[in-house]
Amino acid sequence: MNAPSVRRCVAVCAVVLRVGPLAAQGVPAPPSLTVHTIWGTRDFASDLVSLAWMKDGKAYTTLDDASGSSDLYRVDAFTGKKDLLLRAADLVPPGARQPVAIEEYSFSADGSKLLIFTNSARVWRLNTKGTYYVWDLAAKRLIPVSTKPGYQMFAKFSPDGRLVAFVRDDNLYVTDLASGVETALTGDGGENVINGTSDWVYEEELDLRDAFRWSPDGKRIAFWRLDQSAIRPFYLVNQDSLYPQLVPVRYPKAGMPNSEVKIGVIELGSGRTTWVDLGAERDIYIAALDFAGSPDEVWLTRLNRHQNRLDLLLADARTGASRVVMTDRDSAWVDAHQPQWINGGRQFLFLSDREGYTQAYLFNRDGSFVRRVTPGGWDVLELYGVDEPAKLLYFTGAIDGPLGRPLLKIGLDGKGLARVTTEPGTHRVEFDPTFQLYVDTYSRAGVPPVQTLRRADGRVVRTLADNAALAARVAGLALARPEFITIKTAEGVELNAWIIKPKGFDPSRRYPLLMNVYGGPGSQTVTDSWGGASYLWHQMLAQDGYLVASVDNRGTGGRGAKFMKMTYLHLGRYESADQIAAARWFAAQSYVDPDRIGIWGWSYGGYMSSLSMFRGAGVFKAGLAVAPVTDWRFYDTIYTERYMRTPQENPAGYAEGAPLAYADSLKGHFLLVHGTGDDNVHFQNSIRLVERLEAANKQFGMRIYPNKTHAIAGGNTRENLYELFTTWLKSNL
Repeated sequence: MNAPSVRRCVAVCAVVLRVGPLAAQGVPAPPSLTVHTIWGTRDFASDLVSLAWMKDGKAYTTLDDASGSSDLYRVDAFTGKKDLLLRAADLVPPGARQPVAIEEYSFSADGSKLLIFTNSARVWRLNTKGTYYVWDLAAKRLIPVSTKPGYQMFAKFSPDGRLVAFVRDDNLYVTDLASGVETALTGDGGENVINGTSDWVYEEELDLRDAFRWSPDGKRIAFWRLDQSAIRPFYLVNQDSLYPQLVPVRYPKAGMPNSEVKIGVIELGSGRTTWVDLGAERDIYIAALDFAGSPDEVWLTRLNRHQNRLDLLLADARTGASRVVMTDRDSAWVDAHQPQWINGGRQFLFLSDREGYTQAYLFNRDGSFVRRVTPGGWDVLELYGVDEPAKLLYFTGAIDGPLGRPLLKIGLDGKGLARVTTEPGTHRVEFDPTFQLYVDTYSRAGVPPVQTLRRADGRVVRTLADNAALAARVAGLALARPEFITIKTAEGVELNAWIIKPKGFDPSRRYPLLMNVYGGPGSQTVTDSWGGASYLWHQMLAQDGYLVASVDNRGTGGRGAKFMKMTYLHLGRYESADQIAAARWFAAQSYVDPDRIGIWGWSYGGYMSSLSMFRGAGVFKAGLAVAPVTDWRFYDTIYTERYMRTPQENPAGYAEGAPLAYADSLKGHFLLVHGTGDDNVHFQNSIRLVERLEAANKQFGMRIYPNKTHAIAGGNTRENLYELFTTWLKSNL
C-alpha cells in the first residue's frame, strides 16, 4: 500500500469567506442569491479542511494558506496544537529565486522526507503531470526528483525512502536520491505504448491514472503496459489559430478495439521485466493491482470485455505464473471492486451484489469463502476499513434507505452490527491509520457540511470546520429546505424524489416546475446531503417562483441490484419512462401548472433530458440538455458495453436508446449546450442531433462553448453558462 498523499485544494485549504455589507442593526447581511454570487464569487464557498493523517494516528498535517503561502503544519489531533513542519518560503529549488507551491505532498515511510508536487498541468480530468521535489526535513534541503526536461507523473517513494519512481513521457524511471542518478526502467513508451499510467478510457471509466506499484521491500515495481495501437484517434478541433489544429484522442468507441493490456514486474537490481500470465483471453481489462502483502506476489482484478465476470488473480512476481482465487459474476454486470486485504494478507474483504444487495464478503487468501460479514437486505455503500485488533469493519450503508449515509460497524464474525453516527443525513468519513479517530464531514439537504474529529465510537473530540459563515449566510436567506417525497408511477413503481418550493408557497396556486435529472446506472441525485452551488441555483429559481424537483428513476443506486440492473441492454427505456411518469404525476398535483413543466440535465442527465423531452409527447414545455450522449455508439467501450454490450451484439437496444431516433417528436422549447473541446461526450453527439432536428424542421436553441471540456468551466464560463440557463428558462418555462 502506498503512503497516503494529500489531494490538492481547488483554491486554498482554509478559505476566509467574504463578509457582506453590514445591515442596519450591525449584523452582516447575507449576499442575495444571484448567478454571480453563486458562480462568480466565493460568497457561498465552504471552509472545510484538507488534511492527511500521520502514521501513528495522533496527529495530522495540513497546509495553512492564511498568510498567503502554504506552510505545512503538524496538528495534534486531540488538542489542535499546531507545530510548523515546513515554511513555504524555504522551498526554493537550486538556482531559483522563488519557492515552489505545494499542490500535493506525501511523506516517506520513516517521515524524514517529503515528496512535493508542483507546477501541475491537466491531463484529461485532473492535474496529474507536473514537477516533483524531495524536501529533506533534517537537512532542510530541496532536491529535484529529475533535472531532465518533461513533466513527471505519480512519483512515489520506495518503502525505504532512498528512491523515487515516476513516469515521464509514458516510461517509468527511478531516481536514487543520494546520488541523483536517474535510471530508465522502460524504453518503449510513446505514441502507441503507455507504461506506468493509463489510456483515456482506463482513466475515465476505471479511475486508473497512477498505474505502477512498489513492492513492500522496494526491490520490484509492478506496472500496467497499455498498447493503444489499435485505437483510432478521435479528433477534437481547436479553432484558436488561423488554421484549426486537430487534437487527436485515442478514444475507443463502443464495439471498437481497446488497448492491449500487459502487467509487468521490474526487478530493480537486474532491470529484468517479468510479464504476468493474464490468461488466454486477450480482450480484457485489468482494473486494479498491487503487491499482496508480500514482495513476491501480486494481486490483480481481471474483467472480461462484457464486464459480467471479475476474476481476482494472484501472480508470482518472480515467474509471472498466476492463478484465479475468486470470481464474481452476474448476468448483467459486476462492479470493479477491489479486495481489502487484512490479517497480514491472509484474508481479504470483497464487495459484491451476488445476493441482490451490495454486501461485504470475507475470503481466505486462497479464495476459500469464509462468510458474508454484513447482514444483507440493503446496500453497503462504502468500506472504510478494518480495525484489526478489534476485528471491526467500518462502512456506510443504506440501512435506513438510499437517502442517507450513516457510518456503521460490524464484527468480522458478522455479529454486533451497530450505528456509529446517530444524526440523519450524509456522513463522509476518513479514519486515521489506527482506527481510533476519524474525520466526519456531515451534511443534510439544505444544510452546509461541518467537519468534526471523532473517536471511533462516534464521540466528538473537537470541531475542525463549523462552516459558520456559510451556514449563517444560508440561514439568513430563509430558504425552504428540500422536501423528500415518494412518487408512485402508473406501473406501480415507487420513486424517491425531492422538491424545493418557493418562499411563501401557497398550495392553492399553480407553479411552474423544473425537474433536474441525472439518472445513470448506480447514481443518485436524491440524497439527504448538501448540494453546493447547484442547490443554491435551484433555490434561486425557487425565489423567482419556480418549483424545482429531482427524481431517481429505475437504474439508480442504493436500492439493490434488481432496481439498478433492470436497465441492462436497454439504457434509456425505463429511465426516461420514469421521468415522464414523474412529470405526469406532478402535473396532477394541484400546486403544479401542468402546462409549464421543464427538465434539465448534464452528461447522462443531458441524455435523459433529451430522451425524456423527445419521448414525452408534450408533457415537458421546455428541455435543457448539456453535453448529452445522443447515440450510445458514439460513447466509449468500458462504460457503454458494461450496460449495453456492443452495438454488434445489441443493435436494437442501441437504436431504442438513442435520442437521435426521436428528434422528430420534439414538442416544446429545447436548448442544446456543448463544449467543442469535450473529450468525454464528444461534440459529435450534438452535431448529429442538430442534423436530425433540422431535418425534421424543428426549432431549437443552441449554445457552443469553444474548446471547453465536458466540465464547461474556466474563467467566467460557469457564470456565463448559468446566466444562459436562467435567462432561457425564464423565457421558455
